[in-house]
Amino acid sequence: MDNSLKAKIVFEISQIDKLLNDSKSLLDLCKLQIPDFIEMSAAALVLHSFYNGIENILVLIFKYSGEQLPKSNKWHMELLDKAFISEETRKQIFNNEIQQTLEEYLKFRHFIRHAYGFQLEWERMAELINGMEDFWIIVKADINNFIETN
Repeated sequence: MDNSLKAKIVFEISQIDKLLNDSKSLLDLCKLQIPDFIEMSAAALVLHSFYNGIENILVLIFKYSGEQLPKSNKWHMELLDKAFISEETRKQIFNNEIQQTLEEYLKFRHFIRHAYGFQLEWERMAELINGMEDFWIIVKADINNFIETN
């Protein structure tokens, strides 16, 4: 793998790590109690940023591999789907076991981009926000494995 690509991916990983570290008190609070409107709004932003970081990594990998980025109105889902398929220029990025969970983060990202804050529902967010730190460990391991074996 090209060192400049690796450096860019490592930087994106560090950004997600910083997001989770800086959000730790909010994430811990959300595990103890149902957040109020302000806390839930902040948690929604963290979820949005978390998935955007993962998507940034995918875009970097696909551009480096010379793959065409999807251009349809469902390009975010198509981009994610590509991460579970091997191509001539690169191997599969993520293990199939995490596809459904990543799709849930993507769906929430889509929702939050088109919703008003008052439309947030804790029931829809709770599992994603409370599982994000543990899930990131799995996602990051897949990305690091991809980096080391390409």
